[in-house]
Amino acid sequence: MGRDGSADEKTLVQMLDRERVPAHVAVIMDGNGRWAQKRGLPRAAGHRAGAEALREVVRFSAELGVRFLTAYTFSTENWKRPRAEVDGLMSLLVEYVYKELEEMHSQGVCLRTIGRPEELPPDAREALAEAVARTRDNSRIVVNLALNYGGRRELVDAVRRLGVEIRSGRLNPGDIDEETVQSALYTAGIPDPDLLIRPAGEFRISNFMLWQLAYTEFWVTPVLWPDFGRIHLAQALLEFQRRDRRYGGLNI
Repeated sequence: MGRDGSADEKTLVQMLDRERVPAHVAVIMDGNGRWAQKRGLPRAAGHRAGAEALREVVRFSAELGVRFLTAYTFSTENWKRPRAEVDGLMSLLVEYVYKELEEMHSQGVCLRTIGRPEELPPDAREALAEAVARTRDNSRIVVNLALNYGGRRELVDAVRRLGVEIRSGRLNPGDIDEETVQSALYTAGIPDPDLLIRPAGEFRISNFMLWQLAYTEFWVTPVLWPDFGRIHLAQALLEFQRRDRRYGGLNI
């Protein structure tokens, strides 16, 4: 136990039921800028610290048996930030991917992207393509980087895909159901998140996985993303295991 009576990381991990670890955890990596501002540092320092936090969360998620981890890395709205900050984020992405690629591969990480990564700068697209190809056959944990991602845009793109199928005669509008829509999303073939972790104390989903979060459990913490570590992930998973998930029904 910690000095303040709170459970430490080892205690929390021992309390976890490994048979009930959520299969898919999604995280909104929020608070990098505030973290840097509190320390009198440039925002770039916060983003770099946030990348290190993601690295640790990926490792620990794999250790605990999480099968899918989706990280909201760069949204469609983030292009509105100052050009220098966006350029810095893209450079950090390239650096992070190349730096972590061999370790990800050796640890059994399968890296994927969701969103519109084809609209990223050429060097970022090249780095991601190499990492995705290198780790394609790994199966310990799938890490989805949501890049140039927006939940509304995902739904628009899904509707467009289905429209093409209808126009070609391959799909009857009357046959469209939830599975049909699911198959047209960026996350096709991936189970919906069981748990969404929202750092920085914000109570909104910020245009993230609007379809997929329908029955997801939310866990909000005031901890800023760069400070988010193994103990916080353990706390989130333990809280998840205490929830009674009814999916709109009743447990009798």
